[in-house]
This record gives sequence, structure tokens and C-alpha cells, in this order.
Amino acid sequence: VQLQASGGGLVQAGDSLRLSCAASGRIFNNYRVGWFRQAPGKEREFVARIRWSGGSTYYADSVKGRFSISRDNAKNTVYLQMNSLKPEDTAVYYCAAQGGGTYYRNEEYDYWGQGTQVTVSS
Repeated sequence: VQLQASGGGLVQAGDSLRLSCAASGRIFNNYRVGWFRQAPGKEREFVARIRWSGGSTYYADSVKGRFSISRDNAKNTVYLQMNSLKPEDTAVYYCAAQGGGTYYRNEEYDYWGQGTQVTVSS
């Protein structure tokens, strides 16, 4: 499985961005796709996750109510809609896929895309 993240950029606080994670290769319905982020000097942290087949989603408390994860199976793409962005959302955002495991543990994800930079100015 190959993952390609895109959609990052420089925005102002309160703005919105939509990140995309395009998947290629053999994708199974039981796969879960997650978004993580890493700010300078900080550890990579969980942001959101969705099942490839749809259904359950999970969010970090810090983004609940502002971010929304979705998928378009026809396009093999998972999206992260980010609204009401804050300066503390500034980070490199990564998408990753797992066949199973704990949704918030990055070490339990098997495939990773390259990151996309999101910078939110105050």
C-alpha cells in the first residue's frame, strides 16, 4: 500500500484546509486509515482515524468538533477536513494505514505516506 498526503499550506487562524490521502496498491476493506501530526520538537500524535469500509471514526480530543475525517472509496482517498484552525494545529500531517491494532498508537500502523506541512498563523 502506498499513501500520498497532500493539501497542506499556510493559513490564518480560523481558516479551513482539507488534506487528502490517496492510497494505491492492494487495499483491504478491514484497513483503517489514520491521520497523525508532528510539531517541531514534539512527538507524533494521533489526530483521527476511519475504517476504509466506513463506520467508526475516532478523533483526538484536541480536534473534536473542528476536524472531520471521511473517505471516498471510488477515489481511494481519505480526507481530513480541518476547520477553525488554530496556531497549535501547526505541524507536519501524515496519513497512515493499519490492518488492525490500537487506533491511536502510531507504532501499530503499517504504511505511512510522506507528510504535508500545515502552518497556521495567528
